[in-house]
Amino acid sequence: MKYDYLIVGAGLFGAVFAHEMTKNGKKCIVIDKRKHLGGNVYCEKKEDINIHKYGAHIFHTNDKKIWDYVNSFVEFNRYTNSPIANYKGDLFNLPFNMNTFYQLWKVKTPKEAKAKIAEQISEVYVKKPKNLEEQALSLVGIDIYEKLIKGYTEKQWGRKATELPAFIIKRLPVRFNFDNNYFNDKYQGIPIGGYNKLIEGLLKGIETKTGVDFFKEKEALENLADKIVFTGKIDEYFDYKFGRLEYRSLQFEHEVLNTENYQGNAVVNYTEADIPYTRIIEHKHFEYGKQKKTVITKEYPKEWKKGDEPYYPVNDEKNSNIYLKYKQIAEKTDKVIFGGRLAEYKYYDMHQVIASALKKVKEE
Repeated sequence: MKYDYLIVGAGLFGAVFAHEMTKNGKKCIVIDKRKHLGGNVYCEKKEDINIHKYGAHIFHTNDKKIWDYVNSFVEFNRYTNSPIANYKGDLFNLPFNMNTFYQLWKVKTPKEAKAKIAEQISEVYVKKPKNLEEQALSLVGIDIYEKLIKGYTEKQWGRKATELPAFIIKRLPVRFNFDNNYFNDKYQGIPIGGYNKLIEGLLKGIETKTGVDFFKEKEALENLADKIVFTGKIDEYFDYKFGRLEYRSLQFEHEVLNTENYQGNAVVNYTEADIPYTRIIEHKHFEYGKQKKTVITKEYPKEWKKGDEPYYPVNDEKNSNIYLKYKQIAEKTDKVIFGGRLAEYKYYDMHQVIASALKKVKEE
């Protein structure tokens, strides 16, 4: 049987593309090398709790069209992301706001907080920051940098802050109000019943096959359809001809605990360098769960190597130049559409992936 589109990867990009094209009367087949659909938004049920198997996914957007789009498949709850930072046993609210400044310095008014930050910046100010450390110090000063940025960022990237480019934190959200809502977006939430509901809605009535490695059966699979939508690693598609792109990967340790409430919050960041994980996720809080047990996940960042799951691109100058070469030949590859985080080598949020897929559909 001949298909109009073979979609490689059943994550958000592939699922949205397949849904829209099927709606337009095209015949699609979606394959994924994992044993499940949904890519990184896939949820696994344990103790009646939806576990975000590949890290916390919190949907947020300012785009009403995108918000209405996802809500047409599954209703979203009113979850608001308000992470807590734990530095050597002391707790701080994120993002940096009046609660954080009170916890750091006992200042109570925006005027006092601004004065304290200005004083700290003046002590370490660098006119032209050459790296992430200098950039952060010139934005927020020593206390916030040392306690809440340095250790976390160095663990996340696996590099010293002095070796990281300044542009990674061109700006840091500093708020002079008592608002712990991490995102500024108008719409925010988690699908009621988990992200699998969203993927099931998108892929309803569409042929899917899991456990299929595109590269092991490339020729046969390519002959199945007139066009291919590829959402995997762009460098792998072109057999690494311009070299390998670098990624950061993550390792997750999931644990079922015989307690109702472990940390009282969905996300707690561990910002000191000595603790190897960056954060602990307690999944039940995403959906206001009342289950008798709880499930926590420790998140360990690491350098990507073959066999690992690539999570986010290392968008430094070297990698950006390599990607540009792949992008140029991708644009000349008529039969293949490249889309999503790995194929576009971009750190996408979920709403951006969906917008990118809808844009590609429109172009088609």
